[in-house]
Amino acid sequence: MPPASHTSESPRFNRLHSGLELLLGGLLLGGLGWLMGPLMASAANWWSAVGLYAVMSALVLLFWPYGALGWANRVTLGRGVLVALVAGALVGGAFQQAIGLWLGVAVIALLLDGVDGWIARRTHSHSPFGARFDMELDALLILLLCLALMRAEALGPWVLLIGAMRYGFVVAGWLLPWLEAPLYDSFRRKLICVWQVTALLLALTPFTSPLYASLLALGALLSLAYSFGVDVWWLYQRRRTTAG
Repeated sequence: MPPASHTSESPRFNRLHSGLELLLGGLLLGGLGWLMGPLMASAANWWSAVGLYAVMSALVLLFWPYGALGWANRVTLGRGVLVALVAGALVGGAFQQAIGLWLGVAVIALLLDGVDGWIARRTHSHSPFGARFDMELDALLILLLCLALMRAEALGPWVLLIGAMRYGFVVAGWLLPWLEAPLYDSFRRKLICVWQVTALLLALTPFTSPLYASLLALGALLSLAYSFGVDVWWLYQRRRTTAG
């Protein structure tokens, strides 16, 4: 449902307004990319980051044709810029060459995860789009950290299950519509999300041995599997109750 402040404006004007904000986000990406030039080892790193941000912008324009993004979504967009830079660094070996600094970028993106939600609550501007935008960035950041961990610590493809589990749940929902039913708010879900990102970041630090990195990743995987299992069981029980 569109915000009340934008319902009287034409869709073309609304998209132009949000498009300008996305352009400013692109300029932020370019400015940060310039400052971090030595860390972007090749043109492929840079263009990969730009390509991901372009896809992100296209999706925002598609699903948010209501004008100004609002401050909460602007903070989330800023997180998107940082996530795009991390994704670009993973092309080739740029991430491994300056892993401490790239982990710092990922940590900032993680810290901003709480800021956009706080702003949305304080300004009463929360929306299904904002929640989904935030959740998709979390999922993408986790998948990118899994890719980084697989390369840096040579843990094997199994570590990708941590980042792929959420996407597998979405695909399963296409085949089993009852999985797409709304879930209840859960502190467990939020806590495990923070834990798995923290575990991946700790596993990636240069001070963590391969053994401890494996244990941290395994802990993240098992806790995430438990959380998804609880939600799937709840949705299945709800399906059975509704059918009865």
